[in-house]
Amino acid sequence: METEKINWIDVLEIAIQLNEKFPEIDPQWISFPDLHKKVNELNNFIGDPNKSNEKILEAIQMHWIEEYE
Repeated sequence: METEKINWIDVLEIAIQLNEKFPEIDPQWISFPDLHKKVNELNNFIGDPNKSNEKILEAIQMHWIEEYE
């Protein structure tokens, strides 16, 4: 099964994958630079690293916190 490519707008899917890949991380305490780095490390992430912003990272973090709990 081929994994769906994800981009910055796929905040919920990014959060789900981050939660699966980094189960040891409590996303409530992650810094935005660290979060940005981890998103870019996801295997099927094709987004331009320069195209994210604080609002997108905040949305990813909020969804990740929900997934984590």
